[in-house]
Amino acid sequence: MQRTDRLFEIIRILRDGQLHRAQDMAIKLQVSVRTIYRDMDTLAASGVPVEGERGVGYIITQAISLPSFILTVDELEALQLGIAIVAETTDETLKSAASSLANKIDNLLPERTIEEANKWQFAIYPFASSVRGFSHMPILRAAIRAKQKLKLTYHSKENRITSRTIRPLHIEYCGRVWTLTAWCELREQFHIFRVDLIQFAEALPEMFVDEPGKRLKDYNLHL
Repeated sequence: MQRTDRLFEIIRILRDGQLHRAQDMAIKLQVSVRTIYRDMDTLAASGVPVEGERGVGYIITQAISLPSFILTVDELEALQLGIAIVAETTDETLKSAASSLANKIDNLLPERTIEEANKWQFAIYPFASSVRGFSHMPILRAAIRAKQKLKLTYHSKENRITSRTIRPLHIEYCGRVWTLTAWCELREQFHIFRVDLIQFAEALPEMFVDEPGKRLKDYNLHL
């Protein structure tokens, strides 16, 4: 498993809000405890709201509220896109400023103030290009709203290119990387896709309706 994939898996483990020991995560991910310690330091340094200490355990904390400052979804997306573009420049001062601003937004943005199907967040080191992830946002958002099936060409964790037909259900941030929760018709199960690993997304003419067992609330029941 590549390091970026392992970091993403650690975030997924911590998403339940419970305290997790490094030893348990090391066993699950088949790495040393020392590797988990280094990974936790990397996540904390990159802005993931992780708290804990060696020998006790780790937990992802809730974001604090942002008083007297209200953004619409479109305004937030525009702001984050601007930060992502600046972060890709060669000007080290601007890159540092973009990273600092992104961290401030991460720390202050209320997690639940944006409609469930429309959460966006800036993706930054150690994950793949945030700009590439942004390029898929319009079609993903439109498909979620319209309940329209998508065909994805996806770069999987096993370093393979796969083609999937999915029912897009929900897009959100997960530790500084966007994820798309969907019902995968190939596997006939729920799947979480990293948006930055989507190579191509095509809207299909076929629509879908909510069916028991394939809805977002059915997925949430299994978390």
